[in-house]
Amino acid sequence: MKRFLITAVSTFIIVTGCSSFIYGIFCKREGIEGYVYKISGNQMPSPDIKRPAPKGIKTTIYIYELTNLKQVKGDNHSSLYSAINSKLIKTIESNSKGYFKASVPAGKYSVFTKEGEFFYANLFDQDNNIAPVEVLRKKRTKIEIKMDRGAVY
Repeated sequence: MKRFLITAVSTFIIVTGCSSFIYGIFCKREGIEGYVYKISGNQMPSPDIKRPAPKGIKTTIYIYELTNLKQVKGDNHSSLYSAINSKLIKTIESNSKGYFKASVPAGKYSVFTKEGEFFYANLFDQDNNIAPVEVLRKKRTKIEIKMDRGAVY
């Protein structure tokens, strides 16, 4: 009986792969998860004013292969881009609180959102890669996307 039970459970895991219930217990998938926040207005620190926590927003997130500033079309002094000349890996939606989760293989990516017609990303690394995110094997990389073009710091 014990041998049958072990065989049955093993077969179930193999057949279902890393989906639903089994995913949470046995499987680890690589990916990116986090929140998207819209920040605007005066964000200057002040002892008299307590700033509210940023609010998450529902939006589309675009995950591209690692993208350098040389691979985009737009004003080099802005965070807005009219075209991205690298491979689109995945497009996902954040929920009404700004939360998102995407399964992508281990590797390096650039993460964008959109503001109107333009792609938006406001972070760079020392090599001018835009909004870089590194996903490690069997790990989910946690990030925060701050859409703060209308904010003053």
